Amino acid sequence: MCGIAGEAAFNGGTASREPVLKMMGAMTSRGPDGRGTWDGAGWVALGHQRLSIIDLSSTGAQPMLDEGLAVTFNGCIYNYKELRRELEPEFTFRTTSDTEVILKAYRKWGDGFVHHLVGMFAIALYDPQRQEMLLVRDRLGIKPLYVATLPGKLRFASTLPALVASGGVDTGIDEAALHHYLSWHSIVPAPRTILRGIQKLPAATIRTVRADGTWHDSEYWRPDYTRRAQHSGWSPREWQDAIRDALRTAVRRRMVADVPVGVLLSGGLDSSLLVALLAEEGQRGLSTFSIGFDGVGGDAGNEFAYSDLVAREFGTRHERLHISTSEFAPSIDAAVGAMSEPMASHDVTAFHVLSKTVAEHLKVVQCGQGADEVFAGYRYHQPLAGVGRQDALSAFSKSFADHTHEDLVGILEPEWFCGSDVSSQVLAANLDAPGADTALDAVLRLDTHLLMVDDPVKRLDNMSMAWGIEARVPFLDHELVELAASCPPGLKASQGGKGILKDLGRQLLPSAIIDRPKGYFPVPALRHLEEPFTSMVRDALHAPEAKQRGLFRPAYIDKLLADPNTRRTPVNSNVLWQFALLEMWLQRHRVG
Repeated sequence: MCGIAGEAAFNGGTASREPVLKMMGAMTSRGPDGRGTWDGAGWVALGHQRLSIIDLSSTGAQPMLDEGLAVTFNGCIYNYKELRRELEPEFTFRTTSDTEVILKAYRKWGDGFVHHLVGMFAIALYDPQRQEMLLVRDRLGIKPLYVATLPGKLRFASTLPALVASGGVDTGIDEAALHHYLSWHSIVPAPRTILRGIQKLPAATIRTVRADGTWHDSEYWRPDYTRRAQHSGWSPREWQDAIRDALRTAVRRRMVADVPVGVLLSGGLDSSLLVALLAEEGQRGLSTFSIGFDGVGGDAGNEFAYSDLVAREFGTRHERLHISTSEFAPSIDAAVGAMSEPMASHDVTAFHVLSKTVAEHLKVVQCGQGADEVFAGYRYHQPLAGVGRQDALSAFSKSFADHTHEDLVGILEPEWFCGSDVSSQVLAANLDAPGADTALDAVLRLDTHLLMVDDPVKRLDNMSMAWGIEARVPFLDHELVELAASCPPGLKASQGGKGILKDLGRQLLPSAIIDRPKGYFPVPALRHLEEPFTSMVRDALHAPEAKQRGLFRPAYIDKLLADPNTRRTPVNSNVLWQFALLEMWLQRHRVG
């Protein structure tokens, strides 16, 4: 786990170490345990900020070289020991790291090496024989990889601000990305980012970059959301048993580390299941962490009663962190600074504050992100269970979108408004694609493989890595996702959502954890805005930079400020906070 960076110079050019060092300097929190650079290829320079999780010795440092190959890598390969045993008859290993396994796997299988990796990863690998550099992102996009194309060169980094720090990047706002941000509660899916000059490598993608400046992308994994012949005739109990086995394997895999591993325990079904399965695996003295806030506007600020119940049931070393409103407000600026892209979800700052506490105890945690997308746990999934395949787009848009294309006419100043409905076009292209049997299948595929990557997955990575914490997500184990994709959608959407996980939970957890209304990470102060947050919002939207930028129609903003808590998104977020957060991020990072 770390921050990676690099530059490729084309057509006889020489890559410069200076911008790589600038990018690394902007990512020290992601890799506080060491740094390294390599520029032995002439046209390729690589950098690495290290967070030591596996092979803590200096031999595990990166960039790592092997028979002319060079690699810099962010993430963790959970099956690296098994792969090493498979490769040892052909290759001699000099470290115990998962990084060296990547190099040896590439030497054996070429581009096909990625199919043998189980884990989360962003990889840059230079091959001198092919005179190519590969950029690779894991199947579910858990590890980020940003790319900027400049005249005669390409740069990449684990964060968007790192690329900005390298200099020369177009930091103007991408109008289509702005359309996405306002349509989907701040989600901007790959390949776009909010800035014109920086893109994201999509999940499950290999980008092959050549010395002449040409490149091509190939998607190496995408499961079908259809019913498989081998599962024909399975009963609900057989599906439940299969999901339990796959989730148990996913949890076991994510215990691989040379340091202790804990759990972020919200008290909800998903994280509680992880604790239960770890207990089944024989984990004793497991460290768990929960966070709560002051209640505001009638909303409770914590779910400690449930996390305490799970902690007692399984005998964990549990730490509760309560943050008062007076303590929470000053945390906003640091959280915004840690965002690679603007993220308006109210729980982003909560993860940032919680990660700071976890970092005092551990370097690695497991958490329950991804379960709602994979197993149909959100309220907006429910209407999709009863509509025809051809109606997926209209039903999803109605239950998910914050603003329609027509709404944005009255929100954005004309120079920032897209002429076409680019957000609906993205949804239609994904929802109408073959490989999904039902409307709900199509939406779960969209959620899991496009939208989720730039919502809960991105916020977890950004906020945990700001404190040097590696967060692992068992529900996004690719084999579990493949199995869930083939599971009949009715089993997933039953019981108000995540029905098959609730049935599994009844075997393992206290009933109070399962049979209660679904909760969301509660941060009431950012749903129901009061002081000091209303002043914070007003200051951001009335700042000289905001006025000069002129994104939003003043009359619309003034209307929101006059009544800050009435307008909510379909997922119950505060619309005014969404607008203000964008300006806060642009101002904090001095872009746009």
